[in-house]
Amino acid sequence: MNDTHARSAVKALRIGLFVLGAVLLGVLVARNEPAAIFSAIGRLSWRLGVLVCFPFVLVAIFDTLGWRYAFRRNRVGFGTLLWVRLAGEAVNMSTPTAALGGEAVKAWLLRGHLPFDESISSVIVAKTTITIAQGLFLVVGVVLAWIIVLPGMLLYGMLWLLGLEVVALAVFVVAQTRGMFGWSTWLLDRMRMRSVRLGDALSRVDQGLAWFYRREPRRLFLSITFHFVAWLLGTVEAYLILRFLGVIVSLSTAAVIEAFATAIRVATFLIPASVGTLEVGYVATFGALGLGSTAGLAFGLTRRVREITWVAVGLIILAVMRRAPHGAVRG
Repeated sequence: MNDTHARSAVKALRIGLFVLGAVLLGVLVARNEPAAIFSAIGRLSWRLGVLVCFPFVLVAIFDTLGWRYAFRRNRVGFGTLLWVRLAGEAVNMSTPTAALGGEAVKAWLLRGHLPFDESISSVIVAKTTITIAQGLFLVVGVVLAWIIVLPGMLLYGMLWLLGLEVVALAVFVVAQTRGMFGWSTWLLDRMRMRSVRLGDALSRVDQGLAWFYRREPRRLFLSITFHFVAWLLGTVEAYLILRFLGVIVSLSTAAVIEAFATAIRVATFLIPASVGTLEVGYVATFGALGLGSTAGLAFGLTRRVREITWVAVGLIILAVMRRAPHGAVRG
């Protein structure tokens, strides 16, 4: 099977998984008092507009700061990085590219601002630091879940997901420090398909990654810290949604809900936006906490409204930036 067929197969798989997830979501809603679910969302009224903007705007700002410090030096304006990140994340959420298509879009949109190898390196480092921050947040969630005394099955599930994330992250970091693109240039050489420019660019990416991890501990730390703050702000969003829905919980309970949801997203990365599977997680978590499946689905669907809104904003930004001359959109 050649590379084109492999990509087509993965794309078809993700589309199929998305359809199955959408069907699963429909079944969940139909079997859990749909009238009560949509009535709860309807009662949000103007508050829904607040939830669409806050605290997501702050999350986007802190995640962009996390990306900014994934560069070896500040060469791109913050405003440009923010727009590019919104566009890239919209592609990740809305297309069957296993959360990778948006990363390629980010690197491509930075054309004209800096060399290809620097943009690719920054995207890879940012993906690493945001995953490290996510793992730290999941650790916080596990500790809080243990304090709250969640049922064993749910707590063990969080621990398993944390273990898988740690292993995957360790492999990813080691690969970066050992030259993760070296194998691809070797393979292209063997197939006599190597482009000199491509091979040189990939070699520079490897060198840039190794240099960053060895020489920029401060920027690495700041990148992880800003992303971690963004994950914590997700807890604030969860708390506000629940309060507005009339579900009274503590911040620690909201953190457990948010941490488990982020772990599910990691485990179900092949499904665009984790449709269906994330809602199953909410039903399980809310049930374990004694909050009820109806509240869990109302919570999940409210968050989907925010996601859909910002995916639309990101795709509009992408359309505008695609038409702009190289380097014309600056922060």
